[in-house]
Amino acid sequence: MTAVTATTADIFRPALHYAARNTWLNDPNGLIHHEGIYHLYYQNNPLDNVWGNMSWGHAISTDLLTWTERPVAISCDETEDIFSGSVVFDRHNTSGFGNDSRAPLVAVYTSAFKRASAREGIQAQSLAYSLDGGYTWTKHTGNPVLDRGSANFRDPKVFRYDGDAGSYWVMVAVEAQDFKVVLYKSDDLKGWELLSSFGPANATGGEWECPDLFPLPVDGDPDNLKWVLIVNLNPGGPNNGSAGQYFVGDFDGTKFTSVSTVTEGLQDPARLAEYQWLDWGRDYYAAVSFSDAPDNRRLMIGWMNNWEYANEIPTSPWRSPMSLVREVSLRTIDGNLRMVQQVAADLTSLREQGPSFSLAAVEISDGQHVLDGAAGNVQRIDLSFAPGNAEEFGIVVRGNGAVGTRIGIRPTEGSIIVDRRESGQTDFHESFASIDTAPIRTTDGSYELAVYVDRCSVEVFAQGGQVTLTELIFPPATGNDVSLYAVAGTATINNLSVTQYA
Repeated sequence: MTAVTATTADIFRPALHYAARNTWLNDPNGLIHHEGIYHLYYQNNPLDNVWGNMSWGHAISTDLLTWTERPVAISCDETEDIFSGSVVFDRHNTSGFGNDSRAPLVAVYTSAFKRASAREGIQAQSLAYSLDGGYTWTKHTGNPVLDRGSANFRDPKVFRYDGDAGSYWVMVAVEAQDFKVVLYKSDDLKGWELLSSFGPANATGGEWECPDLFPLPVDGDPDNLKWVLIVNLNPGGPNNGSAGQYFVGDFDGTKFTSVSTVTEGLQDPARLAEYQWLDWGRDYYAAVSFSDAPDNRRLMIGWMNNWEYANEIPTSPWRSPMSLVREVSLRTIDGNLRMVQQVAADLTSLREQGPSFSLAAVEISDGQHVLDGAAGNVQRIDLSFAPGNAEEFGIVVRGNGAVGTRIGIRPTEGSIIVDRRESGQTDFHESFASIDTAPIRTTDGSYELAVYVDRCSVEVFAQGGQVTLTELIFPPATGNDVSLYAVAGTATINNLSVTQYA
Protein backbone atom coordinates (compact mmCIF):
# COMPACT_ATOMS: atom_id res chain seq x y z
CA MET A 1 0.00 0.00 0.00
CA THR A 2 1.33 3.41 -0.89
CA ALA A 3 0.99 6.63 1.03
CA VAL A 4 -0.99 8.32 -1.76
CA THR A 5 -4.77 8.00 -1.72
CA ALA A 6 -6.60 7.44 -5.01
CA THR A 7 -8.16 10.62 -6.38
CA THR A 8 -10.37 11.38 -9.32
CA ALA A 9 -7.24 11.93 -11.39
CA ASP A 10 -5.56 8.76 -10.12
CA ILE A 11 -8.31 6.16 -9.80
CA PHE A 12 -5.96 3.27 -10.57
CA ARG A 13 -3.37 3.78 -7.82
CA PRO A 14 -3.40 0.49 -5.89
CA ALA A 15 -4.35 0.19 -2.24
CA LEU A 16 -2.84 -3.27 -1.61
CA HIS A 17 0.17 -3.16 -3.94
CA TYR A 18 3.33 -1.09 -4.08
CA ALA A 19 3.72 1.52 -6.81
CA ALA A 20 6.25 4.32 -6.98
CA ARG A 21 4.92 7.79 -6.21
CA ASN A 22 5.43 9.42 -9.60
CA THR A 23 7.90 7.38 -11.66
CA TRP A 24 8.35 4.18 -13.63
CA LEU A 25 9.29 0.84 -12.06
CA ASN A 26 9.86 -2.68 -13.34
CA ASP A 27 11.80 -5.74 -12.09
CA PRO A 28 12.13 -6.25 -8.32
CA ASN A 29 15.81 -6.28 -7.31
CA GLY A 30 17.90 -6.79 -4.18
CA LEU A 31 15.11 -8.28 -2.07
CA ILE A 32 16.29 -8.81 1.50
CA HIS A 33 15.03 -8.83 5.08
CA HIS A 34 17.58 -7.08 7.27
CA GLU A 35 17.40 -5.81 10.84
CA GLY A 36 13.62 -6.20 10.93
CA ILE A 37 13.02 -4.40 7.61
CA TYR A 38 12.01 -5.81 4.23
CA HIS A 39 13.89 -3.97 1.50
CA LEU A 40 12.38 -3.86 -1.98
CA TYR A 41 14.76 -2.45 -4.56
CA TYR A 42 13.55 -2.29 -8.13
CA GLN A 43 14.33 -1.11 -11.63
CA ASN A 44 13.37 2.55 -11.67
CA ASN A 45 13.48 5.51 -14.00
CA PRO A 46 13.80 8.36 -11.50
CA LEU A 47 13.22 10.96 -14.23
CA ASP A 48 10.10 9.70 -16.02
CA ASN A 49 7.24 7.18 -16.03
CA VAL A 50 8.48 5.13 -18.99
CA TRP A 51 11.47 2.79 -19.18
CA GLY A 52 14.89 4.46 -19.23
CA ASN A 53 17.70 5.80 -17.01
CA MET A 54 17.73 2.48 -15.19
CA SER A 55 18.58 2.85 -11.52
CA TRP A 56 17.58 1.05 -8.33
CA GLY A 57 14.54 2.51 -6.64
CA HIS A 58 13.91 1.57 -3.02
CA ALA A 59 11.00 0.93 -0.67
CA ILE A 60 10.85 -0.57 2.82
CA SER A 61 8.23 -2.38 4.88
CA THR A 62 7.85 -4.19 8.17
CA ASP A 63 4.73 -6.13 7.17
CA LEU A 64 5.03 -6.78 3.39
CA LEU A 65 1.93 -4.66 2.85
CA THR A 66 2.58 -1.03 3.78
CA TRP A 67 5.60 0.23 1.84
CA THR A 68 7.46 3.50 2.31
CA GLU A 69 9.27 4.86 -0.72
CA ARG A 70 12.88 5.87 -0.11
CA PRO A 71 15.31 7.90 -2.25
CA VAL A 72 16.91 6.19 -5.24
CA ALA A 73 19.45 3.70 -3.91
CA ILE A 74 21.90 3.13 -6.79
CA SER A 75 21.83 5.60 -9.66
CA CYS A 76 22.80 5.27 -13.28
CA ASP A 77 25.52 7.57 -14.55
CA GLU A 78 27.13 8.55 -17.84
CA THR A 79 28.92 5.18 -18.16
CA GLU A 80 26.37 2.61 -16.96
CA ASP A 81 22.74 1.82 -16.39
CA ILE A 82 22.02 -0.21 -13.27
CA PHE A 83 20.18 -3.33 -14.37
CA SER A 84 18.75 -6.11 -12.20
CA GLY A 85 20.54 -7.93 -9.40
CA SER A 86 20.41 -8.98 -5.77
CA VAL A 87 21.58 -8.02 -2.27
CA VAL A 88 23.26 -10.23 0.32
CA PHE A 89 24.25 -9.64 3.93
CA ASP A 90 27.99 -10.31 4.06
CA ARG A 91 27.90 -11.10 7.77
CA HIS A 92 31.51 -12.41 7.85
CA ASN A 93 32.82 -9.50 5.74
CA THR A 94 34.24 -11.80 3.10
CA SER A 95 34.27 -8.86 0.68
CA GLY A 96 36.28 -6.60 2.95
CA PHE A 97 33.76 -3.79 2.47
CA GLY A 98 32.82 -3.79 6.16
CA ASN A 99 34.60 -2.33 9.16
CA ASP A 100 35.17 -3.25 12.79
CA SER A 101 31.66 -2.21 13.78
CA ARG A 102 29.56 -3.09 10.76
CA ALA A 103 29.24 -5.97 8.30
CA PRO A 104 28.15 -4.78 4.85
CA LEU A 105 25.18 -5.37 2.67
CA VAL A 106 26.50 -6.04 -0.82
CA ALA A 107 24.51 -5.43 -4.01
CA VAL A 108 25.48 -7.50 -7.03
CA TYR A 109 24.02 -5.86 -10.13
CA THR A 110 24.37 -5.80 -13.89
CA SER A 111 26.28 -2.87 -15.34
CA ALA A 112 24.82 -2.12 -18.77
CA PHE A 113 27.69 -0.08 -20.18
CA LYS A 114 26.89 3.00 -22.25
CA ARG A 115 28.63 4.99 -24.95
CA ALA A 116 30.86 6.86 -22.51
CA SER A 117 32.34 3.58 -21.26
CA ALA A 118 35.23 1.65 -22.79
CA ARG A 119 32.94 -1.39 -22.45
CA GLU A 120 30.09 0.13 -24.49
CA GLY A 121 27.42 -2.48 -25.29
CA ILE A 122 28.66 -5.00 -22.72
CA GLN A 123 26.68 -6.30 -19.75
CA ALA A 124 28.83 -7.36 -16.78
CA GLN A 125 28.39 -7.85 -13.05
CA SER A 126 29.34 -5.16 -10.54
CA LEU A 127 29.17 -4.51 -6.80
CA ALA A 128 28.01 -1.77 -4.46
CA TYR A 129 28.01 -1.88 -0.68
CA SER A 130 26.11 -0.30 2.19
CA LEU A 131 27.21 0.21 5.79
CA ASP A 132 24.00 1.83 7.03
CA GLY A 133 21.53 -1.01 6.54
CA GLY A 134 20.79 -0.54 2.86
CA TYR A 135 19.91 3.16 2.63
CA THR A 136 23.05 4.55 1.02
CA TRP A 137 25.37 2.71 -1.36
CA THR A 138 28.93 3.03 -2.63
CA LYS A 139 29.96 1.49 -5.93
CA HIS A 140 33.03 -0.76 -5.79
CA THR A 141 36.05 0.90 -7.41
CA GLY A 142 37.06 -2.40 -8.99
CA ASN A 143 33.87 -2.83 -11.01
CA PRO A 144 33.00 -4.86 -12.95
CA VAL A 145 33.93 -8.01 -11.05
CA LEU A 146 32.70 -10.48 -13.70
CA ASP A 147 32.82 -9.71 -17.41
CA ARG A 148 32.25 -12.37 -20.07
CA GLY A 149 32.42 -9.86 -22.90
CA SER A 150 28.74 -10.51 -23.56
CA ALA A 151 25.97 -8.08 -24.50
CA ASN A 152 23.31 -10.19 -22.73
CA PHE A 153 24.89 -11.49 -19.51
CA ARG A 154 22.73 -10.20 -16.68
CA ASP A 155 20.46 -10.40 -13.62
CA PRO A 156 22.71 -11.98 -10.94
CA LYS A 157 20.97 -13.64 -7.99
CA VAL A 158 23.54 -14.41 -5.29
CA PHE A 159 23.16 -16.61 -2.22
CA ARG A 160 25.40 -18.29 0.35
CA TYR A 161 25.83 -22.01 -0.24
CA ASP A 162 26.75 -24.24 2.71
CA GLY A 163 26.77 -27.93 1.84
CA ASP A 164 28.80 -31.00 1.13
CA ALA A 165 30.82 -29.15 -1.52
CA GLY A 166 31.88 -26.40 0.89
CA SER A 167 30.85 -22.88 1.88
CA TYR A 168 30.92 -20.05 -0.66
CA TRP A 169 28.84 -17.54 -2.57
CA VAL A 170 26.94 -18.74 -5.63
CA MET A 171 25.81 -16.45 -8.45
CA VAL A 172 22.98 -17.48 -10.76
CA ALA A 173 22.79 -15.30 -13.89
CA VAL A 174 21.70 -15.65 -17.52
CA GLU A 175 23.02 -15.49 -21.03
CA ALA A 176 19.64 -14.16 -22.07
CA GLN A 177 19.62 -14.88 -25.80
CA ASP A 178 21.25 -18.31 -25.43
CA PHE A 179 18.44 -19.50 -23.08
CA LYS A 180 21.11 -20.43 -20.58
CA VAL A 181 21.51 -20.05 -16.82
CA VAL A 182 25.17 -19.76 -15.75
CA LEU A 183 26.40 -20.48 -12.22
CA TYR A 184 29.55 -19.08 -10.62
CA LYS A 185 31.19 -19.37 -7.18
CA SER A 186 33.21 -16.90 -5.12
CA ASP A 187 34.84 -16.68 -1.71
CA ASP A 188 34.79 -12.89 -1.52
CA LEU A 189 32.13 -11.66 -4.02
CA LYS A 190 34.92 -10.14 -6.11
CA GLY A 191 36.60 -13.07 -7.86
CA TRP A 192 34.30 -15.54 -9.61
CA GLU A 193 34.83 -19.07 -10.97
CA LEU A 194 32.46 -20.74 -13.45
CA LEU A 195 30.65 -23.76 -12.02
CA SER A 196 28.19 -24.94 -14.66
CA SER A 197 25.30 -23.96 -16.90
CA PHE A 198 21.70 -25.05 -17.42
CA GLY A 199 19.53 -24.85 -20.53
CA PRO A 200 18.04 -24.41 -23.02
CA ALA A 201 14.99 -26.24 -21.69
CA ASN A 202 11.20 -25.89 -21.65
CA ALA A 203 10.00 -22.39 -22.58
CA THR A 204 12.43 -20.62 -24.94
CA GLY A 205 10.04 -18.36 -26.82
CA GLY A 206 11.85 -15.23 -25.63
CA GLU A 207 14.97 -14.08 -23.79
CA TRP A 208 15.69 -15.69 -20.42
CA GLU A 209 15.92 -13.20 -17.56
CA CYS A 210 15.90 -12.80 -13.76
CA PRO A 211 16.83 -16.28 -12.51
CA ASP A 212 16.65 -17.52 -8.92
CA LEU A 213 17.73 -20.75 -7.22
CA PHE A 214 16.70 -21.90 -3.75
CA PRO A 215 15.83 -25.02 -1.72
CA LEU A 216 12.33 -25.90 -0.53
CA PRO A 217 11.15 -28.75 1.70
CA VAL A 218 8.85 -31.19 -0.06
CA ASP A 219 5.44 -31.34 1.62
CA GLY A 220 6.87 -29.48 4.60
CA ASP A 221 9.50 -32.14 5.39
CA PRO A 222 12.82 -30.39 6.23
CA ASP A 223 14.68 -33.66 5.66
CA ASN A 224 13.45 -33.85 2.06
CA LEU A 225 14.73 -30.82 0.16
CA LYS A 226 14.50 -30.06 -3.54
CA TRP A 227 15.91 -27.04 -5.33
CA VAL A 228 13.79 -24.72 -7.46
CA LEU A 229 15.26 -22.81 -10.40
CA ILE A 230 13.24 -19.79 -11.52
CA VAL A 231 13.69 -18.52 -15.07
CA ASN A 232 11.63 -15.58 -16.31
CA LEU A 233 11.31 -15.03 -20.05
CA ASN A 234 10.07 -12.39 -22.43
CA PRO A 235 8.15 -13.02 -24.61
CA GLY A 236 6.95 -16.64 -24.69
CA GLY A 237 4.52 -16.89 -21.79
CA PRO A 238 1.58 -19.31 -21.76
CA ASN A 239 -0.84 -16.50 -22.64
CA ASN A 240 1.62 -14.38 -24.67
CA GLY A 241 4.19 -11.85 -23.59
CA SER A 242 6.17 -11.89 -20.35
CA ALA A 243 6.05 -14.78 -17.87
CA GLY A 244 8.06 -16.88 -15.42
CA GLN A 245 8.72 -20.60 -15.39
CA TYR A 246 10.35 -22.91 -12.85
CA PHE A 247 12.23 -26.19 -12.73
CA VAL A 248 12.46 -28.57 -9.76
CA GLY A 249 15.59 -30.62 -9.15
CA ASP A 250 18.82 -30.92 -7.21
CA PHE A 251 21.86 -28.68 -6.67
CA ASP A 252 25.12 -30.22 -5.42
CA GLY A 253 27.01 -26.96 -5.05
CA THR A 254 28.22 -27.11 -8.63
CA LYS A 255 25.40 -28.11 -10.96
CA PHE A 256 21.63 -27.85 -11.01
CA THR A 257 19.94 -31.00 -12.34
CA SER A 258 16.25 -30.74 -13.22
CA VAL A 259 13.82 -33.59 -12.59
CA SER A 260 10.90 -31.68 -14.09
CA THR A 261 12.13 -30.75 -17.57
CA VAL A 262 9.54 -31.42 -20.28
CA THR A 263 11.51 -30.31 -23.34
CA GLU A 264 15.30 -30.35 -23.72
CA GLY A 265 16.66 -27.71 -26.05
CA LEU A 266 14.30 -25.28 -27.77
CA GLN A 267 10.65 -25.50 -26.82
CA ASP A 268 7.97 -27.50 -28.54
CA PRO A 269 5.12 -24.97 -29.04
CA ALA A 270 2.56 -27.76 -28.75
CA ARG A 271 3.73 -28.49 -25.18
CA LEU A 272 3.65 -24.95 -23.79
CA ALA A 273 0.80 -25.79 -21.38
CA GLU A 274 2.84 -28.65 -19.89
CA TYR A 275 5.61 -26.39 -18.59
CA GLN A 276 5.62 -25.26 -14.97
CA TRP A 277 4.58 -21.61 -14.82
CA LEU A 278 4.85 -19.33 -11.81
CA ASP A 279 1.69 -17.60 -12.93
CA TRP A 280 -0.62 -18.06 -15.92
CA GLY A 281 -1.78 -14.45 -16.10
CA ARG A 282 -0.38 -11.74 -18.33
CA ASP A 283 1.08 -9.58 -15.58
CA TYR A 284 3.49 -11.43 -13.29
CA TYR A 285 7.11 -11.07 -14.41
CA ALA A 286 10.69 -10.98 -13.13
CA ALA A 287 9.64 -12.68 -9.90
CA VAL A 288 12.47 -13.40 -7.47
CA SER A 289 12.70 -14.22 -3.77
CA PHE A 290 13.80 -12.37 -0.64
CA SER A 291 17.09 -13.22 1.04
CA ASP A 292 17.09 -13.94 4.78
CA ALA A 293 13.31 -13.92 5.25
CA PRO A 294 12.31 -14.76 8.84
CA ASP A 295 11.52 -18.35 9.84
CA ASN A 296 13.04 -19.67 6.60
CA ARG A 297 9.99 -18.53 4.65
CA ARG A 298 10.49 -18.32 0.89
CA LEU A 299 8.85 -15.07 -0.15
CA MET A 300 8.56 -13.84 -3.74
CA ILE A 301 7.31 -10.73 -5.48
CA GLY A 302 6.90 -9.98 -9.18
CA TRP A 303 6.50 -6.97 -11.44
CA MET A 304 2.81 -6.63 -12.28
CA ASN A 305 3.02 -5.70 -15.94
CA ASN A 306 3.85 -7.14 -19.36
CA TRP A 307 6.45 -5.88 -21.82
CA GLU A 308 3.90 -6.05 -24.64
CA TYR A 309 2.19 -2.91 -23.31
CA ALA A 310 4.16 -1.90 -20.20
CA ASN A 311 4.99 1.65 -21.28
CA GLU A 312 1.43 2.35 -22.36
CA ILE A 313 -0.81 1.40 -19.44
CA PRO A 314 -3.09 4.34 -18.57
CA THR A 315 -1.66 5.39 -15.20
CA SER A 316 -0.11 8.71 -14.30
CA PRO A 317 2.21 10.00 -12.97
CA TRP A 318 3.32 6.55 -11.76
CA ARG A 319 3.48 3.50 -14.00
CA SER A 320 3.50 -0.19 -12.96
CA PRO A 321 2.77 -1.78 -9.59
CA MET A 322 4.33 -4.79 -7.91
CA SER A 323 2.37 -7.96 -7.14
CA LEU A 324 1.45 -8.94 -3.62
CA VAL A 325 4.27 -10.76 -1.85
CA ARG A 326 3.72 -14.52 -1.99
CA GLU A 327 4.96 -17.33 0.21
CA VAL A 328 5.85 -20.34 -1.90
CA SER A 329 6.06 -24.00 -0.98
CA LEU A 330 6.63 -27.30 -2.78
CA ARG A 331 3.99 -30.00 -2.70
CA THR A 332 3.45 -33.39 -4.27
CA ILE A 333 0.31 -33.13 -6.41
CA ASP A 334 -0.82 -36.09 -8.49
CA GLY A 335 2.65 -37.56 -8.14
CA ASN A 336 4.45 -34.43 -9.36
CA LEU A 337 6.28 -31.68 -7.48
CA ARG A 338 4.46 -28.38 -7.85
CA MET A 339 4.94 -24.92 -6.43
CA VAL A 340 2.04 -23.62 -4.35
CA GLN A 341 1.63 -19.90 -3.62
CA GLN A 342 -0.22 -17.95 -0.94
CA VAL A 343 -0.38 -14.25 -0.11
CA ALA A 344 2.25 -13.68 2.57
CA ALA A 345 1.00 -10.47 4.22
CA ASP A 346 -1.69 -10.33 6.88
CA LEU A 347 -4.39 -8.03 5.50
CA THR A 348 -6.51 -8.10 8.67
CA SER A 349 -5.61 -4.54 9.65
CA LEU A 350 -7.07 -3.21 6.39
CA ARG A 351 -10.54 -4.69 6.83
CA GLU A 352 -13.42 -2.27 6.90
CA GLN A 353 -15.59 -2.38 9.99
CA GLY A 354 -18.95 -4.08 9.63
CA PRO A 355 -20.18 -7.39 8.30
CA SER A 356 -18.73 -9.05 5.24
CA PHE A 357 -20.98 -10.19 2.43
CA SER A 358 -21.56 -13.95 2.32
CA LEU A 359 -23.59 -16.61 0.53
CA ALA A 360 -23.91 -20.37 0.94
CA ALA A 361 -25.51 -23.22 -1.00
CA VAL A 362 -26.94 -21.11 -3.83
CA GLU A 363 -27.58 -22.41 -7.32
CA ILE A 364 -26.91 -20.00 -10.16
CA SER A 365 -28.67 -20.43 -13.47
CA ASP A 366 -27.98 -19.22 -16.99
CA GLY A 367 -27.25 -15.46 -16.97
CA GLN A 368 -25.55 -12.87 -14.79
CA HIS A 369 -26.66 -12.03 -11.26
CA VAL A 370 -25.43 -8.90 -9.44
CA LEU A 371 -24.85 -9.44 -5.71
CA ASP A 372 -26.43 -6.57 -3.79
CA GLY A 373 -24.18 -5.56 -0.90
CA ALA A 374 -21.00 -7.07 -2.34
CA ALA A 375 -19.77 -4.10 -4.39
CA GLY A 376 -16.27 -2.75 -3.84
CA ASN A 377 -13.00 -1.88 -5.53
CA VAL A 378 -10.50 -3.22 -2.97
CA GLN A 379 -11.51 -6.61 -1.65
CA ARG A 380 -10.80 -10.29 -1.21
CA ILE A 381 -13.39 -12.72 -2.50
CA ASP A 382 -13.31 -16.34 -1.36
CA LEU A 383 -15.63 -18.72 -3.13
CA SER A 384 -16.22 -22.38 -3.77
CA PHE A 385 -18.09 -23.68 -6.83
CA ALA A 386 -19.59 -27.09 -7.51
CA PRO A 387 -20.08 -27.69 -11.24
CA GLY A 388 -23.51 -28.41 -12.62
CA ASN A 389 -24.29 -28.63 -16.31
CA ALA A 390 -23.15 -25.10 -17.25
CA GLU A 391 -20.55 -24.76 -19.98
CA GLU A 392 -18.95 -21.95 -17.98
CA PHE A 393 -19.59 -20.31 -14.63
CA GLY A 394 -17.83 -17.85 -12.40
CA ILE A 395 -17.68 -14.36 -11.00
CA VAL A 396 -17.44 -10.86 -12.46
CA VAL A 397 -15.48 -8.27 -10.46
CA ARG A 398 -15.09 -4.51 -10.83
CA GLY A 399 -18.32 -4.69 -12.82
CA ASN A 400 -20.55 -1.99 -14.22
CA GLY A 401 -23.88 -3.53 -15.13
CA ALA A 402 -23.26 -6.51 -17.39
CA VAL A 403 -19.59 -5.76 -18.06
CA GLY A 404 -16.48 -6.22 -15.95
CA THR A 405 -13.60 -8.61 -15.43
CA ARG A 406 -14.82 -12.19 -15.77
CA ILE A 407 -13.16 -15.02 -13.83
CA GLY A 408 -14.65 -18.29 -14.95
CA ILE A 409 -14.40 -22.06 -14.91
CA ARG A 410 -14.91 -24.18 -18.03
CA PRO A 411 -15.26 -27.72 -16.64
CA THR A 412 -15.28 -29.59 -19.96
CA GLU A 413 -12.06 -27.88 -21.02
CA GLY A 414 -10.52 -28.26 -17.56
CA SER A 415 -9.60 -24.58 -17.56
CA ILE A 416 -9.95 -21.37 -15.58
CA ILE A 417 -10.10 -18.07 -17.46
CA VAL A 418 -9.68 -14.38 -16.82
CA ASP A 419 -11.52 -12.40 -19.48
CA ARG A 420 -10.67 -8.70 -19.47
CA ARG A 421 -12.12 -7.76 -22.85
CA GLU A 422 -14.79 -5.69 -21.06
CA SER A 423 -12.75 -4.81 -17.99
CA GLY A 424 -12.66 -1.05 -18.66
CA GLN A 425 -9.94 0.77 -20.61
CA THR A 426 -8.43 -1.75 -23.01
CA ASP A 427 -7.79 0.19 -26.23
CA PHE A 428 -4.41 1.67 -25.23
CA HIS A 429 -2.75 -1.42 -26.78
CA GLU A 430 -4.00 -3.99 -29.27
CA SER A 431 -2.95 -6.99 -27.18
CA PHE A 432 -4.42 -5.93 -23.83
CA ALA A 433 -8.03 -7.09 -24.31
CA SER A 434 -7.49 -10.79 -23.68
CA ILE A 435 -8.92 -14.07 -22.46
CA ASP A 436 -6.19 -15.82 -20.50
CA THR A 437 -6.48 -19.47 -19.50
CA ALA A 438 -4.85 -21.98 -17.16
CA PRO A 439 -5.46 -25.67 -16.54
CA ILE A 440 -7.48 -26.57 -13.45
CA ARG A 441 -8.93 -29.73 -11.93
CA THR A 442 -11.53 -30.14 -9.21
CA THR A 443 -10.52 -30.87 -5.64
CA ASP A 444 -13.07 -33.13 -3.94
CA GLY A 445 -15.54 -32.15 -6.64
CA SER A 446 -15.23 -28.38 -6.24
CA TYR A 447 -13.28 -25.33 -7.41
CA GLU A 448 -11.83 -23.07 -4.70
CA LEU A 449 -10.82 -19.49 -5.53
CA ALA A 450 -9.33 -16.61 -3.56
CA VAL A 451 -9.49 -13.40 -5.61
CA TYR A 452 -7.64 -10.25 -4.54
CA VAL A 453 -9.18 -7.23 -6.23
CA ASP A 454 -7.45 -3.85 -6.29
CA ARG A 455 -7.98 -0.60 -8.16
CA CYS A 456 -5.99 -1.78 -11.18
CA SER A 457 -5.56 -5.54 -10.79
CA VAL A 458 -6.87 -8.95 -9.91
CA GLU A 459 -4.76 -11.79 -8.50
CA VAL A 460 -6.48 -15.17 -8.58
CA PHE A 461 -5.31 -18.06 -6.38
CA ALA A 462 -7.10 -21.27 -7.37
CA GLN A 463 -7.23 -24.61 -5.59
CA GLY A 464 -5.31 -23.37 -2.57
CA GLY A 465 -2.68 -21.61 -4.66
CA GLN A 466 -1.88 -24.47 -7.03
CA VAL A 467 -2.79 -22.19 -9.95
CA THR A 468 -2.46 -18.39 -10.04
CA LEU A 469 -3.41 -15.76 -12.60
CA THR A 470 -2.37 -12.12 -12.23
CA GLU A 471 -3.93 -9.45 -14.45
CA LEU A 472 -3.92 -5.68 -14.71
CA ILE A 473 -7.33 -4.06 -15.30
CA PHE A 474 -8.37 -0.43 -15.69
CA PRO A 475 -12.09 -0.24 -14.83
CA PRO A 476 -14.19 2.92 -14.54
CA ALA A 477 -14.53 4.47 -11.11
CA THR A 478 -18.17 3.34 -11.05
CA GLY A 479 -17.25 -0.26 -11.86
CA ASN A 480 -17.61 -1.83 -8.42
CA ASP A 481 -20.27 -4.52 -8.86
CA VAL A 482 -19.70 -8.19 -8.05
CA SER A 483 -21.77 -10.67 -10.06
CA LEU A 484 -22.14 -14.41 -10.46
CA TYR A 485 -22.82 -15.95 -13.83
CA ALA A 486 -23.44 -19.22 -15.62
CA VAL A 487 -23.52 -20.01 -19.33
CA ALA A 488 -25.91 -22.60 -20.80
CA GLY A 489 -26.78 -24.32 -17.55
CA THR A 490 -26.34 -24.22 -13.79
CA ALA A 491 -23.65 -24.35 -11.12
CA THR A 492 -23.72 -24.16 -7.32
CA ILE A 493 -22.01 -21.72 -4.98
CA ASN A 494 -21.00 -23.82 -2.00
CA ASN A 495 -19.95 -20.68 -0.16
CA LEU A 496 -18.84 -17.14 -0.94
CA SER A 497 -17.49 -14.37 1.26
CA VAL A 498 -16.36 -10.85 0.42
CA THR A 499 -13.93 -8.96 2.65
CA GLN A 500 -13.79 -5.24 1.97
CA TYR A 501 -10.55 -3.36 2.53
CA ALA A 502 -10.39 0.31 3.39
